[in-house]
Amino acid sequence: MRPICLGIVGAGWASRLHCNAMKQLGGFAVRLKTIADVFPESAAKLQKEYGFENATTRFEDILEDPEIDAVILCTPPRFHLAQSIQALKAGKNVICEKPLNGYFGEPEDTKPVGTQVKKRDMYRKVLGQLDELERVVNESGKVFCYAENYIYSPNLRKAAELIAAKGSSVTYIRAEESVRGSISAFGNTWENIGGGTLMRIGCHPLGGAVYIKQKEAEAKGETVVPVSLVADTGRMLDGLTEAERKYIRPELLDVEDFATVTITFSDNSKVTVFANDNALGGVQNYVDIFLNDGTLRCRITPTDDLDCYFVDDKGLENTVISEAQPFKTGWNKAFVSEMIHRGYVDQLADFFNCCLDGTQPQSGFRQARLICELIHAAYVSAEEGVRVYPEELKRELRG
Repeated sequence: MRPICLGIVGAGWASRLHCNAMKQLGGFAVRLKTIADVFPESAAKLQKEYGFENATTRFEDILEDPEIDAVILCTPPRFHLAQSIQALKAGKNVICEKPLNGYFGEPEDTKPVGTQVKKRDMYRKVLGQLDELERVVNESGKVFCYAENYIYSPNLRKAAELIAAKGSSVTYIRAEESVRGSISAFGNTWENIGGGTLMRIGCHPLGGAVYIKQKEAEAKGETVVPVSLVADTGRMLDGLTEAERKYIRPELLDVEDFATVTITFSDNSKVTVFANDNALGGVQNYVDIFLNDGTLRCRITPTDDLDCYFVDDKGLENTVISEAQPFKTGWNKAFVSEMIHRGYVDQLADFFNCCLDGTQPQSGFRQARLICELIHAAYVSAEEGVRVYPEELKRELRG
């Protein structure tokens, strides 16, 4: 059993995902040293629920603790950049939740940020921040892990294995995450997440699709990169009456609730990503991979492992059948081994090994930066109604 000592920042939904995955993680003696949250009652609740040794409101308590090997950042995205830099400079390995970074507004901005600030200006600011973070990562000698669980989903990893074994060529990938709005109180404003549906959940299918393209290229000994993209975003909720919004969760301020991005790669293959906050029936995650000699359909959620039917929900009040599915009666597709199937367990195994060995994870800073850049380029494309060439856009924005 390899011992690892952890500090977690943020006591919300993401922290629970990590802690639940740790319960199923073999091979490590995990020491949950400190949970930190600005709300003391939230930190105390998580401490009691999962057995943290300490609960605090001070991020600095984690940074100043010489026993802590790695910091897991489960805070809103607006804090990721500063907290990552602080942790790396304090000599801590970093496990950062997605999305990595975004534009969250400046004091001089007119609110709401999402409708008042040009996406090119946002991207210009983000590029400078990413450059700074990359410099700190490289200088720190510590490991930066990007918590994109799609990359560790067993079906995506098996798909990558099959593609490599056959030497197949990926011609097109269609990937989606759709759900009934954000479960977070922060999810409906640009200044907290750095975007809407595309940023908040679109990063998952985008990360999974890019991972498949990268593994295909590695198997062939080639380099394949995104060369152009076209995006569209919108607010479908605005077209519904108040009565029609009854079952849809979002109450949007200045963010989108729908997005598509089509990316063309240097080998002429394409990836289309869909993100939608208006989907009833539970969270939907899939990656369909079309090959020159086959087709692979990766169903992350829902799966067909267990179909269940109940005439009432008595006794199921505290039992989760599937994420974002409020009704437990009738037919449902129940989550089975969710922490494994969605990649959370293998993700932590990779991260913990890398933090202890000083090696690089499958999902590290390189992956985090690429996804962040593609999302911001997509926002530029959607706002301006043009095809964007990411590398040309970056050169232009850097002046």
